Amino acid sequence: MGTARTKANNKWNAKAYDRVNLVLKKDTSPTKDEVQAAADAEGVSLNAYIVAAISQQLNKEKP
Repeated sequence: MGTARTKANNKWNAKAYDRVNLVLKKDTSPTKDEVQAAADAEGVSLNAYIVAAISQQLNKEKP
């Protein structure tokens, strides 16, 4: 059983964040290692890199 703090954190995260499951094939580009290397080269986390890529694509699609 989790501590009160863990339960509170989980409750907050469930309320404040949406989760998305990303599945990448190991033998097809882009692989997780390729994306992680690109994120590392930018000096950001894997999550921040993916969010930035999605935001950039969404902004590009706006008329």
